[in-house]
Amino acid sequence: QVQVAESGGGLVQAGGSLRLSCTASGLPFDRSAMGWFRRAPGKRREGVSCMPFIGWRTYYADSVQGRFTIARDNAKNTLYLQMNSLQPEDTGVYYCAASPEYYGSGCLTDDNYNYWGQGTQVTVSS
Repeated sequence: QVQVAESGGGLVQAGGSLRLSCTASGLPFDRSAMGWFRRAPGKRREGVSCMPFIGWRTYYADSVQGRFTIARDNAKNTLYLQMNSLQPEDTGVYYCAASPEYYGSGCLTDDNYNYWGQGTQVTVSS
């Protein structure tokens, strides 16, 4: 049974930092594209950052480029998202997603993912 679980959300003031973690089990983590998505209040879910399992290339949404850093530890089946210089517009529920064997260029597109966590709330106060 595949399980994906996020942790690390919380309340932070603008300019602060948070680190999200995501653990996945029941799937070949080292052969899975992994991504972070978020849903802001009243908005559609959007891709934040992702890593295919080939090449260790990273992708970021324009809105977080230079502030967020994605990383993965295949030995621990864990994905991370370091979020710095947080702004109120970063508020939302953050989801981790996994896509076994996916290595395409569309890892920021949620349709390409099979498994999702329940989400963790990030709230940035002004």
